[in-house]
Amino acid sequence: MQKTFMSSSGAASFALLALSFSTVSPAQVALKRPEAAEGAPKSAYGPTLENSRTPPGTAPAGMVWIPGGEFSMGSEDPTGMVCGGHDTMPDARPVHRVYVDGFWMDETEVTNAQFEAFVKATGYRTIAEIAPTKEEFPTAPPENLVAGSTVFTPTKSPVPLNDHYQWWRYQHGANWRHPEGPGSDFKPSDPVVHIAYADALAYCKWAGKRLPTEAEFEFAARGGLAGEPYAWGAELRPDGKFMANTFQGKFPVRDTGEDGFVGVAPVKSFPANGYGLYDMAGNVWEWCSDWYRPDTFARQIAAAGGPNKAIRNPRGPDAPFDPAEPNEKKRVQKGGSFLCTDQYCTRYMVGTRGKGEETTGSNHVGFRCVKDPQPGGSAAAAPAVPSR
Repeated sequence: MQKTFMSSSGAASFALLALSFSTVSPAQVALKRPEAAEGAPKSAYGPTLENSRTPPGTAPAGMVWIPGGEFSMGSEDPTGMVCGGHDTMPDARPVHRVYVDGFWMDETEVTNAQFEAFVKATGYRTIAEIAPTKEEFPTAPPENLVAGSTVFTPTKSPVPLNDHYQWWRYQHGANWRHPEGPGSDFKPSDPVVHIAYADALAYCKWAGKRLPTEAEFEFAARGGLAGEPYAWGAELRPDGKFMANTFQGKFPVRDTGEDGFVGVAPVKSFPANGYGLYDMAGNVWEWCSDWYRPDTFARQIAAAGGPNKAIRNPRGPDAPFDPAEPNEKKRVQKGGSFLCTDQYCTRYMVGTRGKGEETTGSNHVGFRCVKDPQPGGSAAAAPAVPSR
C-alpha cells in the first residue's frame, strides 16, 4: 500500500503493503506433515513432471537452470498441520495443474553488492530515496514530505495481532543503503531490501533479465518435489536443523535468533533446495510479475476447463484487485521473510501467496530475477555483477 500522511497530528503515517508473515516457533522441531486419516479426502496434489533437465547452453553467471514442466500449484488449508498456523489461506486454492517452460533463475536474492553495481552504472534512485511530493499528498504537512520507507519495529510487550501498524513504522531516511534508517549501513552479501516493484523492474532491465511469474517462482521453489509444504520437503526442521531464516520467540516482541539470525541473513546462509536455489522460503519477500487477486486460481481453472487441465505459462490476471483494499494496486510476492511465524501467518510455505502494493517497499522485501533461454540454446551475456 502506498505511503500516506496524517495532517491532523503532523506525524508521519503509512499504509503498508498487505504484509504476510510465517514461520516456526522455537519448540517446533522436526515435525512432519500429518498423514491423512483413513477416509479423509484425497490430496489435490499430482506428480511433478519435469522437462529434460539438460540446460540449454552455458549458465549465465549466478543463475541455475529450472527445467519447467507440469506440477500442482497452490496450497491446501494448512491449519490442520503441525506448524500450519491460523490462516486458512483461501487465496492459494484451488490446487490446480500448471505447466511452465524452462528458464534460468538467480540462485539467490539480488544482493546489496549486486544492486550497488547497478546503481553505480546507472545512477538509479529507488522510490524510497525520493521524497513524496505535495501533488501526491496535498494534505500532508511539509515536514512529512521526506523520503523513507517502512521498518519492522518490535513492540515492548505482547500485543493483539490484528493490527500490523503496531510493529511497523515509517522511517525517514530508510532505504536500501540504510536498511534501518540513518546511521545504519547495508552488508554486501545481504539481500537488497526497501525495493518497490519499479525498482526491481529497473534492475532486471539493466541486467537483461525479468521478474518471475508466480507460477515460475512456485515451480522453482518446489525444487522438483510434489505437494510438500516446504521448499525442502515434508519436515519443518529435518533432524532439528533450521532450513530458512524465520522468526523465533514471541512475535512481534522479540526474535530470539535461534536460527542464527535476527533480521535479514546473508544469502546462502541456509541449504539450497533441489534446484540449487537459496532462500526460496524466509529471509525476504520476493516480487513476482503477476497482479494479485484472491480468486486468481479459480479464474484460471474456469478458463482452462477444470483443475486437472494444465494451464500453460500463466501470467496472472489483467488487473489487480484486493477486496480488503480495492483501491491499491498489488502484485504477488512469494517466499515469506525473516518475520514469518506460525503465531501470525505461515505464508513461507511453498504453495502460499503474499501481496504488496507496487510502490511500497520495506526492510523485508527484495527480489530475484529470471532469464529466458536464447534461441539455439545460447545464453546472452549479462553485466558482470559481484555476487558477494
